Amino acid sequence: MKIKKEILYLILALIFIPAGMSNASSIWAKRNKNMKTLYADDVARQIGDIITIKVSENSTVDNKAKRDLKKETDRSTAFNGEIGNIADIGDFGMTASSDNELTSKADYKDERKFVDSVTVVVVDILPNGNLVVMGNRERDIAGDVQVIEISGIVRPSDIAYDNTIQSEQVADFRLLTSNKGVSAPFTKPGWFGAILDLIWPF
Repeated sequence: MKIKKEILYLILALIFIPAGMSNASSIWAKRNKNMKTLYADDVARQIGDIITIKVSENSTVDNKAKRDLKKETDRSTAFNGEIGNIADIGDFGMTASSDNELTSKADYKDERKFVDSVTVVVVDILPNGNLVVMGNRERDIAGDVQVIEISGIVRPSDIAYDNTIQSEQVADFRLLTSNKGVSAPFTKPGWFGAILDLIWPF
């Protein structure tokens, strides 16, 4: 009888133990949602997830144009006649010659390289599952401010395990950089030089 009472007391104690205390001492307590699980897939797939775009853009433009135009015209006319039996107007002729020549040559070459890493945020998901991303980075070093803005469309299967993707894999990739600060005036011509470039014919 005594053993039955002890079992009953034990059952009642287990029922009325606070839930928080039982969870705190249990090895099966519910994990924190902010903690990364051992086998979790953290590849960005939802709005608000972040992706690091490794920008490596090389642009080379080499345009050459050469044109040679030449036109020569020779024309000669001779006339001999008389007016009835009254007068003989004799012989006369006309010779014309023209020469037109145009030679032109143009050579344009531009090489640019941009390497950086910018982390962007998923702002939308298209019906086919592709991710619309957008982000910017601003650096202020000793008064020189560089702003980088990036946007594009990312295919989830192209995202690496560490949530990175190469810039050449981003569709509709848009990269905009701007510089402000102390060095900005030295990277563009002054207002007078800009006016001369606009009106100077050669």
